[in-house]
Amino acid sequence: MNSSKHTELANHAWSVADLLRGDYKPSDYGKVILPFIVLRRLECVLESNRDKVRMEYDRLKDQNVDVARFLRRASGRSFYNVSGYTLKSIANDSAQAAKHLIAYIGAFSENAQEVMERYEFPQQVRRLDNAGLLYRVVGRFADLDLHPYQRDKKTGEILTDDDGQPLVNVSNHQMGYVFEELIRRFAEQSNGPAGDHFTPREVIELMVNLLIAPDDDALSIPGTSRTVMDPACGTGGMLSAAEEHITKHNPSATVTVFGQELNPESWAICRSDMMIKGQDPENIKFGNSFSDDGHRGAHFDYLLVNPPFGVDWKKVKDEIETEYETLGESGRFGAGLPRINDGSLLFLQHMISKMKPVTADGKGGSRVAIVFNGSPLFTGAAESGESRIRQWILENDWLEGIVALPDQLFYNTGISTYFWILTNRKAKGHQGKVVLLDARDQFAKMRKSLGDKRKLITPDQIKQITRLYAEALDAAKDTEHPQHSKVKVFANEDFGYRRITVERPLKLRFEVTEETLTALAASKPIQKVSDADALTTALKPLVGQAWTTKRAAWDALRSAMAEAGVLWPSGTAFQKAIRDIIGVRDPAGEVQLVKGNPELDPELRDYENVQLGEDVEEYLRREVLPHVPDAWIDHDKTKIGYEIPFTRHFYVYKPPRALAEIDAELKALEAEIQTLLGEVTE
Repeated sequence: MNSSKHTELANHAWSVADLLRGDYKPSDYGKVILPFIVLRRLECVLESNRDKVRMEYDRLKDQNVDVARFLRRASGRSFYNVSGYTLKSIANDSAQAAKHLIAYIGAFSENAQEVMERYEFPQQVRRLDNAGLLYRVVGRFADLDLHPYQRDKKTGEILTDDDGQPLVNVSNHQMGYVFEELIRRFAEQSNGPAGDHFTPREVIELMVNLLIAPDDDALSIPGTSRTVMDPACGTGGMLSAAEEHITKHNPSATVTVFGQELNPESWAICRSDMMIKGQDPENIKFGNSFSDDGHRGAHFDYLLVNPPFGVDWKKVKDEIETEYETLGESGRFGAGLPRINDGSLLFLQHMISKMKPVTADGKGGSRVAIVFNGSPLFTGAAESGESRIRQWILENDWLEGIVALPDQLFYNTGISTYFWILTNRKAKGHQGKVVLLDARDQFAKMRKSLGDKRKLITPDQIKQITRLYAEALDAAKDTEHPQHSKVKVFANEDFGYRRITVERPLKLRFEVTEETLTALAASKPIQKVSDADALTTALKPLVGQAWTTKRAAWDALRSAMAEAGVLWPSGTAFQKAIRDIIGVRDPAGEVQLVKGNPELDPELRDYENVQLGEDVEEYLRREVLPHVPDAWIDHDKTKIGYEIPFTRHFYVYKPPRALAEIDAELKALEAEIQTLLGEVTE
């Protein structure tokens, strides 16, 4: 089916909005249109064996047998319907439309009914019926041709080509396009995040290529069986694309897909889509993957996901923190917890926990692909939750590569995004290395933007990126750091660093001013050990005087206090309070000592990131001491951190334009403005 047909079907379904206008808010159109299009698709898929199922049901309904098993066999699907109703017959009886439609839904198998329940379909039926719209909406969908195969208009028989193969009418893949186009339109109507539900198809295709293409040789073996999992599967687009990629290379391969989805409408679409494709709908779980893991203890060959960007995890905070604290590294989140306002790295840890272990003979293992924004690359200081997660991934040698994508690729955001590709079965030559591929210039401008999506990746560009990535994996086996303008290969430890604390001594000169006297009078430590008023009166003759050393200052203060009959209190608290008030920071001042060692100045404290493997003292001598010769490192405060500064590694310096060029441009603009003003005046 071509793209014009896909648009035609979406437009047909969307036309129901004209009927709903006034009785429904635009943001609620999806509550009607989506379940009806799912219902119509199920009806069309079951049509060829509908009579056979009814006959089997009539034969077995009073017998003590597992009727559902026989009905699934008669239907040829994992679901069925035993009713004699159709949407067309229901639409033709407007007075009984609600009653008959509810009965029709109740005649589906339990797994199909569960899909409709997620849409709260009975409530919508009653609402439409009360508004006098039900039979008209049903009639509109009864006319929508969603049959998987082309049929003879007179006999209803499925048409075939010269080889006897059925002629496709609306494939499952194209149904995905229809669903996603409708969801995008609903999101625009309600200003909602379409990207929470689905990912642009060309992005999915590229992601699946990078995830699975390295295994193409292994996947071509007859009898190959693979499992694919998406923990935030939306409408199932990624699962479908992965299945298609594998079966395209090996039609005899068995691909079993698994997923979990929190949004009920998206879950219902995905589950119904999997039912239609012959996948086990029970593999698509409903709920939050973090707090209610629907695939607990399971492991998969391939895992891929496009999680929502920057979504917080406050709602499941208690469950996640409990698992982190009680299970530690034996749980999913033992490496660390990211900040509460972005759960992206939680998804990655969840997926890593579901990788198949590699056996002693090198078999098993998994590959993982995830879409991130830039935040997981570098957010979080050394030893923060994010840094610890990156460290855990790199030290376990799971990160295979990161691909930077163009901005404005997604429907709900224009920001730049990245693919992270991970595996626990790296090829021997690639072990200990990470590929960075810059594909930010691989795009074509769209003629018409869709939300924030103004760019797309063409089929040729998908091939180019896939080829570059494969070549980088091969190159990493032969050379330590092959460099390319768009591809760079690094060692894992290149992304690690020591966060060192550079201290400098406290240097002071000392002076008495009116302001210091006021501060002395108000100082609580001084008030505890001395008569503050008498002290300030005694020191008043020293206003305007200054000293370069603490000893000279103390001698002058003691003398002035003695002349006024004020005692110098014993103890260090008084001396510290006096010093903090009359001492003035001065680069040329006296270094203050504590037990014979320089006292550090917190205001001059600085931090430096030193790459792992480099001697920090050598770094200090080379980078710091030439500028501040009295600095030193406090090794007790050193922290280990990991970040992936992708942009820095691909930064290309662009010199500023010549001043003459800028001046000429400004003059040209000024002349243009004057011309326009002249036209306005005339």
